[in-house]
Parts: sequence; structure tokens; C-alpha cells
Amino acid sequence: MTTSKLVAKVISTKMTKTVVVAVETPKRHPLYGKFSRNTKKLKAHTDIQLVAGDMVEITSSKPFGKTVYFRVVRKVN
Repeated sequence: MTTSKLVAKVISTKMTKTVVVAVETPKRHPLYGKFSRNTKKLKAHTDIQLVAGDMVEITSSKPFGKTVYFRVVRKVN
């Protein structure tokens, strides 16, 4: 199993040791060629003190709970 590393923006820090992050991926329209942003909200486990708006690097890991499958690796400047 390969681990995927993604850069995401922190949306919510209201849970204990868990943050909600948004991962944006650009998608190109097959006919017209215009790029649009697709946003996916994910929950990630963290021990780092974060605030909403921080950019973080997340990676897939073992399940920490029912909906938490990612963990925060580091804070990106």
C-alpha cells in the first residue's frame, strides 16, 4: 500500500486531536478545457496545535476512528 501525501487547508479545529481539512484538486473539463476546483473535506488526526487557515501536509494511515483515515505530517508555511 502506498501512502499518498496531500497538501490541505485546515477548516475546523473544534474536535480533540482531530482537524477537518479541505483538499482542492483541479479538474479539466474534457470538451472545453476549463479548469474547475473540486474540494473534498477530510478528517485528519493531529498532535500539532493548529488554527483554521493553516496549510498542512497529510498522509493516509491506519484508521483512527470511524471517519478518520489521515494524519497530519507537518505544518506547511
